[in-house]
Amino acid sequence: MSESSLPVFAVEQLPAVGPTTLDGPEGKHAATVRRLRAGEHLLLSDRRGGMARCEVVAAAKDSLQLAVAETWREPQPALRVRLAQALVKGDRGELAVELATEAGVDAVVPWRASRCVAKWDDGPRGAKALARWRSTAEQAAKQARRAWTPEVAEPVSTKQLAALVGSADAALVLHESATEPLASVDLPDSGELVLVVGPEGGITREELAALTEAGAHVVRLGPTVLRASTAAAVALGALGVRTDRWS
Repeated sequence: MSESSLPVFAVEQLPAVGPTTLDGPEGKHAATVRRLRAGEHLLLSDRRGGMARCEVVAAAKDSLQLAVAETWREPQPALRVRLAQALVKGDRGELAVELATEAGVDAVVPWRASRCVAKWDDGPRGAKALARWRSTAEQAAKQARRAWTPEVAEPVSTKQLAALVGSADAALVLHESATEPLASVDLPDSGELVLVVGPEGGITREELAALTEAGAHVVRLGPTVLRASTAAAVALGALGVRTDRWS
Protein backbone atom coordinates (compact mmCIF):
# COMPACT_ATOMS: atom_id res chain seq x y z
CA MET A 1 0.00 0.00 0.00
CA SER A 2 1.38 3.43 -0.97
CA GLU A 3 1.93 6.14 1.63
CA SER A 4 -0.73 8.31 -0.03
CA SER A 5 -3.39 5.78 0.96
CA LEU A 6 -2.24 5.00 4.51
CA PRO A 7 -4.33 6.36 7.42
CA VAL A 8 -2.71 9.14 9.43
CA PHE A 9 -2.85 9.52 13.21
CA ALA A 10 -1.66 12.53 15.18
CA VAL A 11 0.85 12.32 18.02
CA GLU A 12 2.32 15.03 20.22
CA GLN A 13 5.89 13.83 19.68
CA LEU A 14 7.18 11.74 16.82
CA PRO A 15 8.69 8.42 18.02
CA ALA A 16 12.10 7.17 16.96
CA VAL A 17 12.60 4.11 14.77
CA GLY A 18 11.73 1.01 16.78
CA PRO A 19 8.82 -0.10 18.98
CA THR A 20 6.19 2.38 20.18
CA THR A 21 2.57 2.50 21.37
CA LEU A 22 -0.28 4.49 19.86
CA ASP A 23 -2.78 5.07 22.66
CA GLY A 24 -5.15 7.79 23.83
CA PRO A 25 -8.00 8.95 21.55
CA GLU A 26 -5.98 8.29 18.38
CA GLY A 27 -5.04 4.79 19.51
CA LYS A 28 -8.64 3.99 20.41
CA HIS A 29 -9.85 5.27 17.05
CA ALA A 30 -7.23 3.20 15.21
CA ALA A 31 -8.03 0.01 17.15
CA THR A 32 -11.82 0.20 17.52
CA VAL A 33 -13.04 2.37 14.63
CA ARG A 34 -10.48 1.68 11.90
CA ARG A 35 -9.95 -1.82 13.31
CA LEU A 36 -6.30 -1.95 12.25
CA ARG A 37 -4.65 -5.29 12.89
CA ALA A 38 -1.16 -6.82 12.92
CA GLY A 39 0.62 -6.52 9.59
CA GLU A 40 -1.17 -3.38 8.47
CA HIS A 41 0.60 -0.04 8.05
CA LEU A 42 -0.14 3.54 9.09
CA LEU A 43 1.46 6.96 9.32
CA LEU A 44 2.04 9.07 12.43
CA SER A 45 2.23 12.86 12.22
CA ASP A 46 3.33 15.37 14.84
CA ARG A 47 1.42 18.03 12.79
CA ARG A 48 4.62 20.11 12.58
CA GLY A 49 6.26 18.42 9.59
CA GLY A 50 7.33 15.14 11.21
CA MET A 51 6.07 11.85 9.77
CA ALA A 52 6.65 8.19 10.62
CA ARG A 53 5.74 5.04 8.72
CA CYS A 54 4.73 2.21 11.04
CA GLU A 55 3.60 -1.40 10.98
CA VAL A 56 1.03 -2.68 13.45
CA VAL A 57 2.54 -5.39 15.64
CA ALA A 58 -0.45 -6.04 17.90
CA ALA A 59 -3.85 -4.50 18.58
CA ALA A 60 -5.46 -4.08 22.00
CA LYS A 61 -8.90 -2.74 22.89
CA ASP A 62 -7.89 0.91 22.79
CA SER A 63 -4.28 1.00 21.56
CA LEU A 64 -1.84 -0.37 19.01
CA GLN A 65 1.67 -1.71 19.40
CA LEU A 66 3.71 -0.40 16.49
CA ALA A 67 7.09 -0.86 14.87
CA VAL A 68 8.35 2.44 13.46
CA ALA A 69 10.12 1.67 10.18
CA GLU A 70 11.24 5.18 9.22
CA THR A 71 10.78 8.83 10.11
CA TRP A 72 11.24 12.00 8.09
CA ARG A 73 10.44 15.69 8.08
CA GLU A 74 8.66 17.59 5.34
CA PRO A 75 9.58 21.29 5.03
CA GLN A 76 7.05 24.06 4.78
CA PRO A 77 6.67 25.69 1.35
CA ALA A 78 8.93 28.66 0.65
CA LEU A 79 5.83 30.81 0.13
CA ARG A 80 3.40 30.26 2.98
CA VAL A 81 -0.26 31.27 2.67
CA ARG A 82 -2.14 32.64 5.67
CA LEU A 83 -5.90 32.70 5.02
CA ALA A 84 -7.92 35.49 6.62
CA GLN A 85 -11.38 33.92 6.43
CA ALA A 86 -14.38 36.03 7.34
CA LEU A 87 -16.77 34.33 9.74
CA VAL A 88 -19.47 32.40 7.92
CA LYS A 89 -22.82 31.34 9.34
CA GLY A 90 -23.44 27.71 10.26
CA ASP A 91 -21.20 24.90 9.11
CA ARG A 92 -20.07 26.76 5.98
CA GLY A 93 -17.25 28.29 8.01
CA GLU A 94 -16.01 24.82 8.89
CA LEU A 95 -16.37 23.86 5.22
CA ALA A 96 -14.15 26.80 4.27
CA VAL A 97 -11.47 25.64 6.73
CA GLU A 98 -11.76 22.03 5.56
CA LEU A 99 -11.40 22.86 1.87
CA ALA A 100 -8.58 25.35 2.45
CA THR A 101 -6.69 22.79 4.55
CA GLU A 102 -7.04 20.15 1.85
CA ALA A 103 -5.81 22.74 -0.69
CA GLY A 104 -2.68 23.36 1.38
CA VAL A 105 -3.25 26.52 3.43
CA ASP A 106 -0.55 27.07 6.06
CA ALA A 107 -2.49 29.11 8.63
CA VAL A 108 -6.01 30.44 9.15
CA VAL A 109 -7.13 33.66 10.82
CA PRO A 110 -10.86 34.09 11.50
CA TRP A 111 -11.87 37.65 10.51
CA ARG A 112 -14.67 39.54 12.23
CA ALA A 113 -15.74 41.52 9.14
CA SER A 114 -18.53 44.03 9.64
CA ARG A 115 -21.00 42.21 7.37
CA CYS A 116 -20.49 38.79 8.95
CA VAL A 117 -23.81 37.22 9.90
CA ALA A 118 -21.98 34.93 12.32
CA LYS A 119 -20.84 36.70 15.48
CA TRP A 120 -18.21 35.11 17.70
CA ASP A 121 -18.31 36.61 21.17
CA ASP A 122 -15.39 36.49 23.60
CA GLY A 123 -17.19 33.99 25.80
CA PRO A 124 -17.95 30.27 25.67
CA ARG A 125 -19.86 30.41 22.36
CA GLY A 126 -16.95 32.05 20.56
CA ALA A 127 -14.49 29.62 22.10
CA LYS A 128 -16.65 26.69 20.99
CA ALA A 129 -16.82 27.99 17.41
CA LEU A 130 -13.04 28.48 17.32
CA ALA A 131 -12.52 24.96 18.66
CA ARG A 132 -14.68 23.59 15.82
CA TRP A 133 -12.52 25.38 13.24
CA ARG A 134 -9.36 24.01 14.85
CA SER A 135 -10.75 20.48 14.99
CA THR A 136 -11.83 20.76 11.36
CA ALA A 137 -8.32 21.79 10.31
CA GLU A 138 -6.78 18.88 12.21
CA GLN A 139 -9.14 16.30 10.74
CA ALA A 140 -8.80 17.69 7.21
CA ALA A 141 -4.99 17.66 7.47
CA LYS A 142 -5.06 13.99 8.44
CA GLN A 143 -7.52 13.19 5.65
CA ALA A 144 -5.23 14.91 3.14
CA ARG A 145 -2.14 13.13 4.60
CA ARG A 146 -0.54 16.47 5.36
CA ALA A 147 2.57 16.66 7.52
CA TRP A 148 1.66 20.17 8.67
CA THR A 149 -1.65 21.07 10.32
CA PRO A 150 -2.61 24.71 9.76
CA GLU A 151 -2.72 26.82 12.89
CA VAL A 152 -6.11 28.47 13.42
CA ALA A 153 -5.48 31.70 15.31
CA GLU A 154 -7.74 33.80 17.50
CA PRO A 155 -10.24 35.93 15.55
CA VAL A 156 -9.10 39.40 14.48
CA SER A 157 -10.74 42.75 13.79
CA THR A 158 -10.26 44.65 10.54
CA LYS A 159 -7.63 46.83 12.23
CA GLN A 160 -5.71 43.75 13.36
CA LEU A 161 -6.04 42.19 9.91
CA ALA A 162 -4.63 45.34 8.32
CA ALA A 163 -1.62 45.00 10.61
CA LEU A 164 -1.13 41.40 9.44
CA VAL A 165 -1.35 42.57 5.83
CA GLY A 166 1.22 45.28 6.48
CA SER A 167 3.72 42.83 7.96
CA ALA A 168 3.31 40.18 5.22
CA ASP A 169 5.45 39.88 2.09
CA ALA A 170 2.30 40.11 -0.04
CA ALA A 171 -1.46 40.19 0.46
CA LEU A 172 -4.41 39.52 -1.84
CA VAL A 173 -8.04 40.44 -1.23
CA LEU A 174 -10.56 38.50 -3.31
CA HIS A 175 -13.30 40.86 -4.50
CA GLU A 176 -15.87 40.66 -7.27
CA SER A 177 -15.35 44.30 -8.32
CA ALA A 178 -11.61 43.92 -8.92
CA THR A 179 -10.29 44.40 -12.44
CA GLU A 180 -6.92 42.70 -11.92
CA PRO A 181 -7.03 38.88 -12.14
CA LEU A 182 -5.09 36.80 -9.66
CA ALA A 183 -3.29 35.19 -12.61
CA SER A 184 -1.49 38.46 -13.48
CA VAL A 185 -0.47 39.81 -10.06
CA ASP A 186 3.22 39.62 -9.09
CA LEU A 187 3.89 37.12 -6.29
CA PRO A 188 6.95 36.70 -4.09
CA ASP A 189 9.00 33.51 -4.28
CA SER A 190 9.12 33.11 -0.51
CA GLY A 191 7.83 34.54 2.75
CA GLU A 192 4.20 34.94 3.75
CA LEU A 193 1.20 35.78 1.60
CA VAL A 194 -2.05 36.82 3.29
CA LEU A 195 -5.17 35.78 1.37
CA VAL A 196 -8.34 37.62 2.43
CA VAL A 197 -11.81 36.18 1.84
CA GLY A 198 -14.77 38.32 2.86
CA PRO A 199 -18.19 37.34 4.21
CA GLU A 200 -21.25 36.40 2.16
CA GLY A 201 -22.45 39.99 2.46
CA GLY A 202 -19.25 41.32 0.94
CA ILE A 203 -16.39 43.50 2.10
CA THR A 204 -17.30 47.11 2.84
CA ARG A 205 -15.61 50.07 1.16
CA GLU A 206 -14.07 51.05 4.49
CA GLU A 207 -12.61 47.56 5.00
CA LEU A 208 -11.31 47.46 1.43
CA ALA A 209 -9.68 50.86 1.90
CA ALA A 210 -8.03 49.80 5.17
CA LEU A 211 -6.60 46.65 3.61
CA THR A 212 -5.35 48.31 0.43
CA GLU A 213 -3.76 51.14 2.42
CA ALA A 214 -1.91 48.42 4.37
CA GLY A 215 -0.52 47.07 1.09
CA ALA A 216 -3.03 44.48 -0.15
CA HIS A 217 -3.84 43.96 -3.83
CA VAL A 218 -7.51 43.53 -4.72
CA VAL A 219 -7.92 40.70 -7.25
CA ARG A 220 -10.57 38.48 -8.76
CA LEU A 221 -10.42 34.79 -9.53
CA GLY A 222 -12.61 34.63 -12.61
CA PRO A 223 -15.90 35.68 -14.18
CA THR A 224 -18.12 34.11 -11.53
CA VAL A 225 -18.78 34.96 -7.89
CA LEU A 226 -17.79 32.20 -5.46
CA ARG A 227 -19.23 31.48 -2.04
CA ALA A 228 -17.23 32.61 0.98
CA SER A 229 -16.79 28.96 1.90
CA THR A 230 -15.21 27.89 -1.41
CA ALA A 231 -13.27 30.96 -2.61
CA ALA A 232 -10.12 30.26 -0.59
CA ALA A 233 -9.75 26.70 -1.86
CA VAL A 234 -10.07 27.85 -5.48
CA ALA A 235 -7.54 30.63 -4.90
CA LEU A 236 -5.11 28.22 -3.23
CA GLY A 237 -5.32 25.99 -6.29
CA ALA A 238 -4.43 28.93 -8.51
CA LEU A 239 -1.55 29.89 -6.21
CA GLY A 240 -0.32 26.31 -6.21
CA VAL A 241 0.00 26.41 -9.99
CA ARG A 242 1.46 29.94 -10.15
CA THR A 243 4.15 29.35 -7.54
CA ASP A 244 6.45 26.52 -6.43
CA ARG A 245 4.02 25.46 -3.70
CA TRP A 246 2.91 22.40 -5.68
CA SER A 247 6.30 21.57 -7.19
